[in-house]
Amino acid sequence: MRLADTPAPLRAGGQADAVSAGHHRTAAADRDDSAPALGSSARDPVFDAAVAALEAGRDAVAAARDDLEFEGWPAPKRLAPHAVALAATAFRDGEEAGEGKLMLLYDPAGQDGWTGTFRVVIQVQADVEEEMAADPLLGEVGWSWLTDALDLHAPGYAAPSGTVTRVITEGYGAKSDDLPATGFELRASWCPADGGDDGGDELEAEIGGAVAAWCELLASAAGLPAAGTLAIGNRGVKARAGGPGVVTGSGSGSGSGSGGRRRR
Repeated sequence: MRLADTPAPLRAGGQADAVSAGHHRTAAADRDDSAPALGSSARDPVFDAAVAALEAGRDAVAAARDDLEFEGWPAPKRLAPHAVALAATAFRDGEEAGEGKLMLLYDPAGQDGWTGTFRVVIQVQADVEEEMAADPLLGEVGWSWLTDALDLHAPGYAAPSGTVTRVITEGYGAKSDDLPATGFELRASWCPADGGDDGGDELEAEIGGAVAAWCELLASAAGLPAAGTLAIGNRGVKARAGGPGVVTGSGSGSGSGSGGRRRR
């Protein structure tokens, strides 16, 4: 199941918002020393530093694992004065196994429900086995993948909000021969710790850690193997993956193959 098949990504508070994906994919395994800069349309030194931290987090993950591909995509302009977005695709055994998107929003004046001036918004989707899609604990387990990853990589997060959705797709008419597909989707948002007026280093680590946590959630949902140690800001932490209760045809990892594209 493709992320593009879903109605829309998120609003800052976890609601759907129509956004189209970009087309600037960069393969983590075959990339240059760094992926293309994400950039921002309006210059702001605080936001520019946050974008640099986001890029550093992305590059740290790409250096630790070769089963994720990253691309930039246009962030919605109406959610905050400044926004940047990132997309990732997970591959297992050369096949697409899951997709995710991340937005970093910045409003110098803050917004209702925010604990600071930044908000991270994510979406992750992966195919899972039918039995797991029917498991009443799927939501709780899926949410724990995110919070465990945040506790490890970005422990200063605050005001988390989100949903976990089970998706069942059945074909009719000309598609009646298609096998049913079951999927997992998690949408969430939270505020990274900004450390106050002198907290530039903490903000850098929290934003880089948010990227690492998002990627770890995607890896868990897609059933990817664990990665090595990630160097995020001043932190060096072990990346994990392959959440409990997710099954692959080989007995480890995530659910049924997505039937998506093969990795180039």
